[in-house]
Amino acid sequence: MNECYSCTTCKSADKKIESFIAQLPFETSHHRVDSQKTKCGFGLQGVCCRLCANGPCRITPNAQKGICGASSDVIVIRNFLRAIAAGSGCYIHVVENAARNLKNTALSKGNLKGLSTLDRLCTMFNIDNTLNCYDKAIKVADAILEDLYRPDFEQMQLVQKMAYTPRYQNWQKLGILPGGAKSEVFKAIVKTSTNLNSDPFDMLVNSLRLGISTGLYGLMLTNLLNDILLGEPKIRLAPVGLRVIDPNYINIMITGHQHTIFTHLQETFTQKETIQLANNAGAKGFRLVGCTCVGQDLQLRGIHYTGLFEGHAGNNYASEAILATGAIDMVLSEFNCTLPGIEPICDALKIKQICLDSVAKKANAEMTPYTFNEKEQISNNIINKAIEAYKTRRTIVPLNLLKDHGNDNTLTGVSEISLKEFLGGNWTPLVELIATGQIKGVAAVVGCSNLTAGGYDVLTVELTKELIAKDIIVLTAGCSSGGIENCGLMTPEAAELAGPKLKAVCQKLGIPPVLNFGPCLAIGRLEIVAVELAKALNIDLPQLPLVLSAPQWLEEQALADGAFGLALGLPLHLGLPPFITGSKIAVKVLTEDMKQLTGGQVIINPDAKETANILESIIMEKRKALSI
Repeated sequence: MNECYSCTTCKSADKKIESFIAQLPFETSHHRVDSQKTKCGFGLQGVCCRLCANGPCRITPNAQKGICGASSDVIVIRNFLRAIAAGSGCYIHVVENAARNLKNTALSKGNLKGLSTLDRLCTMFNIDNTLNCYDKAIKVADAILEDLYRPDFEQMQLVQKMAYTPRYQNWQKLGILPGGAKSEVFKAIVKTSTNLNSDPFDMLVNSLRLGISTGLYGLMLTNLLNDILLGEPKIRLAPVGLRVIDPNYINIMITGHQHTIFTHLQETFTQKETIQLANNAGAKGFRLVGCTCVGQDLQLRGIHYTGLFEGHAGNNYASEAILATGAIDMVLSEFNCTLPGIEPICDALKIKQICLDSVAKKANAEMTPYTFNEKEQISNNIINKAIEAYKTRRTIVPLNLLKDHGNDNTLTGVSEISLKEFLGGNWTPLVELIATGQIKGVAAVVGCSNLTAGGYDVLTVELTKELIAKDIIVLTAGCSSGGIENCGLMTPEAAELAGPKLKAVCQKLGIPPVLNFGPCLAIGRLEIVAVELAKALNIDLPQLPLVLSAPQWLEEQALADGAFGLALGLPLHLGLPPFITGSKIAVKVLTEDMKQLTGGQVIINPDAKETANILESIIMEKRKALSI
């Protein structure tokens, strides 16, 4: 660790984080932005192919085909589909584990906290609701796992049960109803291998098929399975930011997306015997510090874990700052977005790292794969290692807290059910607010955080401010939520930043103009809300005055999310293009022709004001078509 690290840090929407990171004595991702500012032009356009030993081949005006004869369209769209397949695979991994955990919990007669959600899924899947809760949970889990494991040539059975009927009919017409979700990922990887598929249109259609299986299973169902196992979200005000970290506790930062892996551990942490162990070491107890999407999910359900969960400290690119406070004793990781850059910081600050899923193994970390049958031993091992780390490091690692970061009253716990309850048990009040123009429309600002597109969360926060100022209510899910909430836009006081009509609505209801649905997985919850609004208006989803934006998308998972949005027929804004600009076909299909296929379209714009104007004009067009 250097005495002073003087490299330039990237600009941040969160000025307190920016100043904090600038004075740290070690390198972070925020410093490395400057050294990586020169990008590969071929990579940006997606016109580089390295699938075989004849390459890498690069498309230029003087070399318009690879050695094999692949055109720029084939190379770009092949890369695009392969990235979506990887992103889809990540989400399917998460829902598979959640379904297995639900089944194992039911088989062992464990605690099921969200029985109303279980009943809801039984009704949706045509499972007998008169069975006891454990038998119902087993049947729900089996139905999901059976669909995930079907071959690609056998359509999944739950799609029609979950999908909005007009959308299902559109997908059926286009021939994009997916087969088994895991097989679809496998098939896409095969299809995009050397000298196989060379039809750009076929590969783009395949992207939509992956989007459907990703969205309905990896997004929507994962949330509902988590609700059953971990408790249903309840709306409340909660603290966010680095202020939540209390050095008097043994603090464990959690990163990833698989909240059901922490179920037993959370329960063990709150037992008297476990708290006594912490007391014996000189701490008040154990606390979980939220980071990345698993932290957002825990915050969403924070009402059930008030004695354990300290709060959500920040998103993926806040993780280095969280560790730099010196008050984190352990990092538990089980999936992305766990940055490789945290590893040297953990080493320097003597922070213990434990990985609970082999896909998320970090350097210098202990590998402890989670298995349901060994959950007690795993929890006890984590507790003992956390105590050991606390006792070892707290006497030698100085604290560097940032207690004024974030706020104490971010509105959280919003879900499709808690929002409906807040509205009085039906969607009529929200529909009427939109129909009368008090709320002009809905914008879902979702997805990742990155350090480009203006800097750390810059485009995300600026676009959100522009949208609410136009009387457009914003719903968020993902790491984008972490930046928006830490900048104060999810507090009731943020109503002052909204346009006059939205401001009046927010002040009357006591809510902020930005509603946080939690992790990126909760994009599936936003789809449920959209469907409910469409049903109330008796229209298809593309007709809604609703737009999507993933202004600072980062990972392949975000591309799979985007494919779901396009399959739903919704306008999708991206601050940065997804490495497709080297293909005229890809650009034309995604930005123009998609409107005739599903109703969706991709909009690329890195400017917050321009984007807000574009999205507003789309909303106004849809309002006009609906005569509202």
